[in-house]
Amino acid sequence: MNDKTTKGSARKVTASDVAEKAGVSKWTVSRAFTAGAYISPDSRKRVMKAAEELGYRPNLLARSLTKKRSNMVGLVVDEFANLNILPVLNEVTRQLQRKGYSTMLLNINADHGYAPALLLADQFQVDGVIFLGATLPDEFVHLIKEIRHIPLIVLYRDSKIPGVQVVTTDDYQAGEQLATLLLAQGYRRLGYMAGPPSGSTQLKRLDGFSAALAEEGLKLELTLQAGCYQRQRGYEVLMDYLTHSKADGRVDAIFCENDNLAIGALDALREFGNDADIAIVGFDDIELGASASYNLTTYRQPFERLATEAVTRLERGETEGSRFIAPGQIVLRRSHLKQGRACAPGTCDF
Repeated sequence: MNDKTTKGSARKVTASDVAEKAGVSKWTVSRAFTAGAYISPDSRKRVMKAAEELGYRPNLLARSLTKKRSNMVGLVVDEFANLNILPVLNEVTRQLQRKGYSTMLLNINADHGYAPALLLADQFQVDGVIFLGATLPDEFVHLIKEIRHIPLIVLYRDSKIPGVQVVTTDDYQAGEQLATLLLAQGYRRLGYMAGPPSGSTQLKRLDGFSAALAEEGLKLELTLQAGCYQRQRGYEVLMDYLTHSKADGRVDAIFCENDNLAIGALDALREFGNDADIAIVGFDDIELGASASYNLTTYRQPFERLATEAVTRLERGETEGSRFIAPGQIVLRRSHLKQGRACAPGTCDF
């Protein structure tokens, strides 16, 4: 779009204005701003001179739509309460912009639904959709894959939907490693706090966590359902558990599905008092978790590597389903320890 206007007028400068000033046709102006298009050096020079004097910038959106490629990518989010979405959006948009893509943020949730967002994406003819949400509706996949036939990438989660590309962290391995860390501290009664139902996307971190327990002859003792990734829900769910359980019957440690829930759980432990002593670990490594108030032990996803892979797939225009899985790493702080407890040998440098 043009930011400047012709002198003495409130309207935007158009290609026709440039053509008139340069003494060429409108199509010559279009060719001058199209990479690889034939135009004589003299004509190009006159067009560029006229464009500079008028402050003209080509309408890239209109031109891209005529070429059936918009260089625009839809980013779909459904859990803005999850603090981890901000660094994810920052990394993905940074890499897309570096490759010349514009981004369209599509917010889908129970209140607004996904149909209006998809209609908007369709009208702008996005070149691809990256799903950053928690629950991927089947109808959403149908509209994207069956009607538009554009690449759909599920980022940071897993999915077995045919035709959907998956670019994610090795959640299963992450769950195993966090269970191993907690078991090394001598904990034998372990629990899990879950976020929203994942539906057609999947998190394997609980599977890996449970598998590591089973190898030691143990089972998951407790599953708490938060239903979303709001910090307040982490607080409420654990506070309810503490209120309705006796100290000697509680779990030793809880793996929270993400850091937002873990921070809420730590708030509950702090408020409940000395009668509550449970180790907490999270997932994502959000900035708040590193504060001295929480010292949250967590698992960091390889955001940059995964974002790079997703953007590369969009550039290639891949539409066939495939999976790319990369390992992350544990970030050790203090929340995996009970009050006044030192690290077990070798588990402060995991």
